[in-house]
Amino acid sequence: MTANQTRAADETAIRNVLKGVYEARTANDADAFVAEYTDDASAILPGSYRKSREEIRESMKAGFSTFLKGSTTTDKVLSIRFLNNDAAVVVSETGILFPGESEVLEGRLVVASWVLTRQDGKWLLAAYQNSPAFMHQG
Repeated sequence: MTANQTRAADETAIRNVLKGVYEARTANDADAFVAEYTDDASAILPGSYRKSREEIRESMKAGFSTFLKGSTTTDKVLSIRFLNNDAAVVVSETGILFPGESEVLEGRLVVASWVLTRQDGKWLLAAYQNSPAFMHQG
């Protein structure tokens, strides 16, 4: 396999990790949501810091059973940048849609960064962070 083919395969694998997270998010499934996180993964969102896969899972489980129940997201990968052969940073844009909504409302669009690491040949999420975005950004 050439270097370009390897990089394309890695990019596909990374997109599939994110796809799994997005699908679990839509299904309100906290266990599936963190299935491809490292044990020591972290998540930083406005006002919160979660220091492990278990903390992230518990937080998502609580959200899925209350304020996030029935919500979905719009998700768009903006870039994938490889730091080396076993680490990558993804930048994405996500918006939350609550039941009955067809457009992301002002204030619910975020730009996120994901840090992924390859462990034992498999890409896993090591860190996530998001910040509010302005609706006019592209």
